[in-house]
Amino acid sequence: DNEIIALNTQLKSLRDSESQAISRIASNPTQAKNLLSTERQQKVKESLYLFLLQKREENELSQAFTAYNTRIVNKPGASGIPPTPGRRNILAMAFLIGLAIPFGVTYVKETSNTKVRGRKDIENLAVPFLGEIPQNMKDSRHNSKTDKGGETNTIVVKEGKRDIINEAFRVLRTNVDFMCNSVQGAKVIAFTSFNPGSGKSFISVNLGMSIALKGKKVIIIDGDMRHGSTSSYIGSPDLGLSNYLSGAENDISKVIVKDGSCDSLFFLPVGSMPPNPTELLESPRLGALLNTVKEQFDYIIIDCPPIEVVADAQIIDQYTDRTFFIVRAGLLERFMLPELDRLYEEKKYRNMAFVLNGTRNEQSRYGYSYSYRYGYGYGYGYGYGYGTDGKKKKK
Repeated sequence: DNEIIALNTQLKSLRDSESQAISRIASNPTQAKNLLSTERQQKVKESLYLFLLQKREENELSQAFTAYNTRIVNKPGASGIPPTPGRRNILAMAFLIGLAIPFGVTYVKETSNTKVRGRKDIENLAVPFLGEIPQNMKDSRHNSKTDKGGETNTIVVKEGKRDIINEAFRVLRTNVDFMCNSVQGAKVIAFTSFNPGSGKSFISVNLGMSIALKGKKVIIIDGDMRHGSTSSYIGSPDLGLSNYLSGAENDISKVIVKDGSCDSLFFLPVGSMPPNPTELLESPRLGALLNTVKEQFDYIIIDCPPIEVVADAQIIDQYTDRTFFIVRAGLLERFMLPELDRLYEEKKYRNMAFVLNGTRNEQSRYGYSYSYRYGYGYGYGYGYGYGTDGKKKKK
């Protein structure tokens, strides 16, 4: 038994030795593969190192045997012009800024301007356009009168004159004649506006003078009994429309004033400033007065107050044939133009048309340069009131 146990132990030991030998033999290919890979890497690195060493030696040899052939063409030296500041660049930048500033200011000014500026702003209106009156560029001292407020009123339309403003009023007169041809007998025309200071009195008087120069009898009635700007053209006499409407004067001929410069032009001034102008205009005597003057004159021009201030223009409108609105460039806001169209479409006033006044173009289409100027101030009820005696008093 002991012998058998010893033999079995030896047999087991031999089998273990055999398994270890087999595992070592099985691992030999893997070890050989790793060794081969490591050997290849070493050979590649060795070859690269030898190549770099060879190139370094070649570079050193080429530098040692290269002859230097560089030479100085020009001697270095400083120029007489400083590199900075660049004068041309500064001048160019200053020129560009000088152009940009005025253009920018002009653009901002035109963009922020909400007033009517000229013909381009009124091209889309449905209201008939009568004509354009340019702004006078200088005061005419001839045949000018000053009202009580110190305002200078000038009749610029003269017989034989051919300047731009006379030609403009002739064009306006022709258009007015064309529009009024359908009216039989005397033509009653009312002038009004949205704003005070639009130039109603100036256009009324000068248009009346232009028509009178054709030999037509014209009377200009100052229907603005709060300001009386038309009356100032003839010195603001004490007798006038208010005296007749109130019954203080029954003879119409005594309140009508003939213009000294034209035999066919007459005025009906306001007279005494009344404390109740609206009530006077609503009296039947106004209709009787207009019926009387229709028999004596070809054209009756009524200067009315602005429609946005008082109701006088609406009262006078029932006696008129046509109503002409004055649109003053640089005064009327552009957002008010649709309101003018609305009045025309709703026929609030009879046979409406409008006149563009105070344009500032440098040259007109007629080829004349502007040579006159007129100023307009309007002391309406915004800052003034009226006492019971009919005189103005400051609030």
